Amino acid sequence: MMHIHSRMSCSALLLPLFLCAAAASAAEAPPTPQLEIELSRQHSIYHGRGDRRLEGYVIDRGLASYIHALMPGFENAIERLGPKDRWLDIGAGRGQAVIDYYAPPTDIQSLSKPQPRKADTVAMSIEDRRMPEWHQTEARLEPGQMRYVFDKPLRAFSAADLGGEFNLISDVIGGFSYTEELAVFMEKVLSLLAVNGNFYTVLQDVRSEEGDNKPFYPNEPFLTRIFDEKGAETSICAWLRQIQCVEVVCMPKSGWKPPLQTYRLRKTCNATTVPKLERSRYVAGTPPERIFRMTPAAKPATQPAAAPAATTPAATAPAAAVAR
Repeated sequence: MMHIHSRMSCSALLLPLFLCAAAASAAEAPPTPQLEIELSRQHSIYHGRGDRRLEGYVIDRGLASYIHALMPGFENAIERLGPKDRWLDIGAGRGQAVIDYYAPPTDIQSLSKPQPRKADTVAMSIEDRRMPEWHQTEARLEPGQMRYVFDKPLRAFSAADLGGEFNLISDVIGGFSYTEELAVFMEKVLSLLAVNGNFYTVLQDVRSEEGDNKPFYPNEPFLTRIFDEKGAETSICAWLRQIQCVEVVCMPKSGWKPPLQTYRLRKTCNATTVPKLERSRYVAGTPPERIFRMTPAAKPATQPAAAPAATTPAATAPAAAVAR
């Protein structure tokens, strides 16, 4: 049984990860004084170092942890990344998952053979958390093959800043869990994702697609909630399914406290349209408590023709029912 979160105020223990979509722009609702207070509290935790970094603020989650937390199919997507593919890891901490990806083989037979070139990677964090192991790994690779970007939210980076589109994007309790502008975050992710590319992510303690679960903590709401235009609570998965040009798979993950809902989105064409959301609540926490409301314009239009599933690693579908 895995424990990844204790629901506490922002002054208490915090799970890792980084608010990769924290800044608001003129195109969005302006931040209220209360929102600014909550974001300030959240950022004060992110910037804690040494003795000031709170216990439980994990920055070294490795690739094995990603495989355990994300939907089945992520491991296969990683293994099938080719030399011309690209992987973006949002909320990467010190980049341990990327370091693990480039680790040399350990069996003698593989060590005796030339190793094929691996994909290019970009690890993204709100702060520079790199350790010597990162620099040692980077030094034995081609220049630019392994990059680390920080000090800006995801939305502040253009595709050109990051070197182009990605075949695979991952987010393990990163911006998807922490952003105060969920629709804007998804728009950015999809703009960076290549057609037939996959976005793997996860949320903890949220309503299932079937609506048959309850919040993990007694007398507490789900951590992230979405209400439709009529005011009825719906699931994150139901909202994701309204995005044009994506194939959505949703699946609960057992063995975690609080429970996890995992998500995989495959981009099927470039004409993506994300249903708009209005933020109505954001309370700093680990992760924050958030409420979003769909606007009347959020109803989906006719889906454009989807691209055929590719045989690249990013197009590999997880062996799971479409439920997420």
